[in-house]
Amino acid sequence: MVASYVLKQRSSANRILSFSPYGYDERQFGSPGINLPVGRLTRSVNEGYAQYHSSADNLDIVSEDRLQESLGVVMEILDSLEENRYYRNLEPYCEPQLGRRRLYRDTGGTRIADREEAILWLLNQADGQTSLLQIAEKSSIGLHSLAAVASELVDSGLLAENIIDHGAEE
Repeated sequence: MVASYVLKQRSSANRILSFSPYGYDERQFGSPGINLPVGRLTRSVNEGYAQYHSSADNLDIVSEDRLQESLGVVMEILDSLEENRYYRNLEPYCEPQLGRRRLYRDTGGTRIADREEAILWLLNQADGQTSLLQIAEKSSIGLHSLAAVASELVDSGLLAENIIDHGAEE
């Protein structure tokens, strides 16, 4: 989910392909006895270039710029995984007074500021079960922006991180 989000944010030309039991090695990890959530980040699909799976498939056809770009994508995915947390609103009954906490601007205006919009989205959606990534997708506010604002709201006593054990059996 995080990798899909990052790729969509980077370019609408990026594609997310559905799982197929034919071809790539991630099919082995998806076997019933293993069932690990594994994906693959690639520039080319099977037979996507002339040298694919031949003796001509070597590092001479890889550019440094493309490797650097791929590393950037991987680093952004890892950063997003680190930032994708769950928060719980500690004052869930209506909107708390934000001006008193110096979280809201002093004067009005015709357009809500991006930071304040992030505050309102977080306070509205922070039920302890909704991740920052889910809020980012609903609100169209960047995950990194939401994470920064969530940190401010934790410091102000309005949010608390909610640790969810995704591996626990129900």
